[in-house]
Amino acid sequence: MRLNEVEYNDAVPIDGYGPGFFRIGGERFEGTVAVFASGVKSWGGYGDTQTIIDQVDSLDVLFVGTGAEIAHLPNEFRITLEAAGIGVEPMASPAACRTYNVLLSEGRRVAVALLPV
Repeated sequence: MRLNEVEYNDAVPIDGYGPGFFRIGGERFEGTVAVFASGVKSWGGYGDTQTIIDQVDSLDVLFVGTGAEIAHLPNEFRITLEAAGIGVEPMASPAACRTYNVLLSEGRRVAVALLPV
């Protein structure tokens, strides 16, 4: 079996998560965060679409980690982001972290907005 080391270039991967926090690029962040290839930004939850829309030129798809379990996204949140040209995919936060890292390593234009587990 051949193993290849994952390369993220200058992007910031998610290293881990736990109750109420995420470890991203070796640094611990408490609470909700939005992670882009360029780095981590504070995210105010579903009412804060501007933080994500400000990055529209560098992303095609946003994964939304809804916490420990998958949950429906508020319609206004989804509609606002899709109107800005951003695809939105909800999933549980652990799955969102893994999916983000895989696609990021492939050089894809992705971001993730995370609610803690």
